[in-house]
Amino acid sequence: MSLSLQEHIPDLRAIKYPMTLNHTELQSLFISPDQSIRLAMICIDRGSCGIALVVDSARRLLGTITDGDVRRAVLAGTDMESPISVVLTKKISMQYPKPITARPETDRKALMELMHEHVLRQIPILDNDSKVVGLVMMDDLIPTKDLPLQAVIMAGGLGTRLRPLTEDLPKPMLPVGGKPLMELMIEQLRQVGIRRVNITTHYKPEKISDHFGDGSSFGVELNYVNEGKPLGTGGALGLIDVPKEPLLVINGDILTQIDFRAMLAYHREHRAVMTVAVKQYDIKVPYGVIECEGSRVRTLKEKPQMHFLVNAGVYLLEPSVYEFIPNGEHFNMTDLIQWLLDSDRIIASFPIIEYWLDIGQLADYEQARNDMKRRGNQES
Repeated sequence: MSLSLQEHIPDLRAIKYPMTLNHTELQSLFISPDQSIRLAMICIDRGSCGIALVVDSARRLLGTITDGDVRRAVLAGTDMESPISVVLTKKISMQYPKPITARPETDRKALMELMHEHVLRQIPILDNDSKVVGLVMMDDLIPTKDLPLQAVIMAGGLGTRLRPLTEDLPKPMLPVGGKPLMELMIEQLRQVGIRRVNITTHYKPEKISDHFGDGSSFGVELNYVNEGKPLGTGGALGLIDVPKEPLLVINGDILTQIDFRAMLAYHREHRAVMTVAVKQYDIKVPYGVIECEGSRVRTLKEKPQMHFLVNAGVYLLEPSVYEFIPNGEHFNMTDLIQWLLDSDRIIASFPIIEYWLDIGQLADYEQARNDMKRRGNQES
């Protein structure tokens, strides 16, 4: 079964509740239980609704896979090539083993009550035969509020590994999809309601400030913080006034579709002073690996795949973290993480299941351009 089922879907325009998904968009959320968790990740990212709908061949709902389900599976070390049924089986022991759903005639008030009662962001709409005919999002029912965050984009790096492209441009200003990489990030921040953005600069700062100005043309308020000398990712934060709200820090060479609202909710849920976005990184060993006890062979694993969670260059910091950040000294985010760990502060890891790419080398930049071109073709 493909990700998109081709059966006829009723005319969603006839449904009497807020609905943002058209026929094709709803189909793009369908996935079968025998498909992999990795494909569910792709389905969730592509649909931008934070959910995949697990259905049978008749489009009857068998279960749901949310972005939170996939993030928990990543942290548990679950093989992303495992079938979705593995996640559904684990959900049987959870508080709500079956999806919370509603009928087409359910009114707005009842839908909101369901979402608040069960702490949901989405509710599938089923007909009398349990077939999916729609999906209601919390954003459909309640106007989206600005996120109570400031953002910092780290744009001071020299970009030496991307030369000659960066001889005249800072790395975050390299064009991707017809726009500077940083402009794509600022657009994403604005779309989720982050209005105050700090940009730390060092290398060719005028290329950035001449393009963005005060940010008003891009729907944000920009504050430039110039590093007279490179201070590292953590040290640059010491030049910014202590914020009154959590601070979202993003490396300026990242292209991602990360859900910042989900990250903030996750940060609050875990009562963390710092949340580090992580991405699963897989290494396939091209040889048979032998494990020994002394001279005696105990196991043989043929071409095993190893899984790691790597720092993705996106952080959420509480204002209290500023007591650990020196002013005007070179200081890396890794130093800050270690200091917080040594002080027994709570640091949470937030697995990214959305698109993410660190543009560190020429091959990465070419991939970013191709990915944006492909995404543009899919949306057109």
